[in-house]
Amino acid sequence: MPQAIVLINTDLGAEEEVLQQIVNIEGVREAYMVYGLYDIIVKIEAETQEKLKDIITSRIRKLPKVRSTLTMIIVETRRK
Repeated sequence: MPQAIVLINTDLGAEEEVLQQIVNIEGVREAYMVYGLYDIIVKIEAETQEKLKDIITSRIRKLPKVRSTLTMIIVETRRK
């Protein structure tokens, strides 16, 4: 299954609101509010690459208080 990590910058003070909206999006497996260059980190999983793209471009990036995103497509996973 295609997966991606999305790093998100929000409007100042909108982190909690955006995080709450993101966790309700189908395909979002994990979401974290963080300190640093980005405000939120999200792990997404979808049935196809096209659905993954749709979640990112049509659902996450179009949220009103999302300022910018950086997407990293996962190519390999290893677990301990």
